[in-house]
Amino acid sequence: MHLSGKHIVLAVTGGVAAYKAAELCRLLVKQGASVQAVLTASGARFIGAATLQALTGRPVVDDLWQSPVADGMPHIGLTRAADLVVVAPATADVLGKAANGIADDLLSTLLLASDKPVLFAPAMNREMWGHPATQRNVARLRADGALISGPAAGEQACGEVGEGRMVEPDDLLQDIVAAFQPRLLAGRTVLVTAGPTFEAIDPVRGLTNRSSGKMGYAVARAAREAGAEVVLVSGPTALPAPHGVQRIDVVSAQEMFDAVMARVGAAQIFIATAAVADWRPVHVHAQKQKKQEGEGAPAIALQPNPDILATVAALPQPPFCVGFAAESENLAENAAAKRLRKNVPLLVGNLGPDTFGRDDNRLELFDAAGHHPLGSGDKLVLARKLVAEIAARLDRSGG
Repeated sequence: MHLSGKHIVLAVTGGVAAYKAAELCRLLVKQGASVQAVLTASGARFIGAATLQALTGRPVVDDLWQSPVADGMPHIGLTRAADLVVVAPATADVLGKAANGIADDLLSTLLLASDKPVLFAPAMNREMWGHPATQRNVARLRADGALISGPAAGEQACGEVGEGRMVEPDDLLQDIVAAFQPRLLAGRTVLVTAGPTFEAIDPVRGLTNRSSGKMGYAVARAAREAGAEVVLVSGPTALPAPHGVQRIDVVSAQEMFDAVMARVGAAQIFIATAAVADWRPVHVHAQKQKKQEGEGAPAIALQPNPDILATVAALPQPPFCVGFAAESENLAENAAAKRLRKNVPLLVGNLGPDTFGRDDNRLELFDAAGHHPLGSGDKLVLARKLVAEIAARLDRSGG
């Protein structure tokens, strides 16, 4: 429950995407937040107050002049009680009013009076979104400190296709959670590898491992929450990319190596969480190798794969490198030796068989001073702790 104890004012305005606000309410409450819905007159044409009240457990506020607040000033009371104000969907009209300080109804007055962070989720026709006036308004809101989630691109209710769709509730939820995280890596680019690699034997079979990619994806999300631009180079997994993260899909260790080396020059931080296969077959058969009666198992000649982490760490001007070691025994001894062998300032160790495919983990940090536990628990929580450790080390070194 990443929003436990948080109180969120959710303002719903007049757009077809207002239906997504119902699912967003459900997700926010599920994550432990209390939600107060504010509904504009136009928003009420798309979604009913009864729906929002049922989902939030609170009466919906929809009129500046018929206030449920004792002092008759809901535009003040609502925002003072909030930890975050979310406007979803945010129409071009609302963005324009907020950017220019216009206060002529409950929502626009609330936004002008707000002393809390405000997150807008734009939703409108692609031409409206691309109009210079809308882009000026969004730029001004960003400059004033507002958060903007989206918009996404795709098919729109009007039948046109392009940028302007409100982001999906699951993605918007990630941005809301991120709004409460410290921006420890703002202005930095982070390159992350995650998941297993698959080394083909033939078109059907191959060598791989049990890595699910969950830890690496959690690290990528945590880095993005901390304000970084994040590129995720991922081996084969069933996981969706974290919202706002650029994912590069690869299969083999060589493909991962090539993808990393093509992008590492732009990164200040490299976090190698992927479980990269150490070896690959010397020969890849063009057709599936059939089992023959009376014959034993075929011998498979192997050759080493490129060492991605060691290669990046050996660059003339390497990024800050963080390695991962998934061991099955003697964690302290093996992880400490791996850190020295790879020549990286920080290595994260865990016992792989205890965490493969799970949502929780237990991590140890290894550096030049020795090692200490990062803790155990949810992988995203641990990823945030790791990001904080990385940021602190960069700050101390002036990096």
